[in-house]
Amino acid sequence: MNAASSPVIALRAVGRSFAGNPPVDILRSVDLRVDRGEFVAIVGPSGSGKSTLLNILGLLDSPTTGRYLLDGIDTTTISHRRRARLRAARLGFVFQAFHLLPHLTVAENVSLGGLYLGLPARERARRADRLLDRVGLGHRRRARPRTLSGGERQRVAIARSLVAGPSVLLADEPTGNLDSVSADAVLSLFSELHAEGVTVAMITHDPGVAARAHRRVRIVDGQVLR
Repeated sequence: MNAASSPVIALRAVGRSFAGNPPVDILRSVDLRVDRGEFVAIVGPSGSGKSTLLNILGLLDSPTTGRYLLDGIDTTTISHRRRARLRAARLGFVFQAFHLLPHLTVAENVSLGGLYLGLPARERARRADRLLDRVGLGHRRRARPRTLSGGERQRVAIARSLVAGPSVLLADEPTGNLDSVSADAVLSLFSELHAEGVTVAMITHDPGVAARAHRRVRIVDGQVLR
């Protein structure tokens, strides 16, 4: 299989359980493939295992059983240090709560996305300026997060997530804290990024949000429905 046709994300019989008496099975033999350039929504009710699945996709947690390949790299067999490097280089994160640092400017917040890659400050700043222009916030680069609307803060977070040029953008309920107008603007930005070739995997419980993706994967009781 050549690089162009290989999946960005490949989960093979992934399970995740937590200690207990008896153990608690959160994910059960999950198979999932996300190809390069896809826009996938992972949907399911509260308690279905979406957050656990996202933590595994984001290399914040490891499966108890099965394998997770990211860009063809088996993440279940590598060291914690290499997992951290892989996470910084290949994954971008967008969260419901934005996670912007209030004492930094918008541009400084975005440039943090390249810090763990060891990029020089000048290169981080150059990328931050380019991405802020891309998300329509170049004119707010010197503003502080508290002066932005919720939708603007989320666009800053999206710009930050793209600084490293990740293989996949992981979004966790990205419109959960937004009004309907701001949510629509953020989802339109995801659609534009997808059209430009960015791979997006989005966790959501909202059917309307999921409808904006090109493919929907449903998880119930820790299992992906086929």
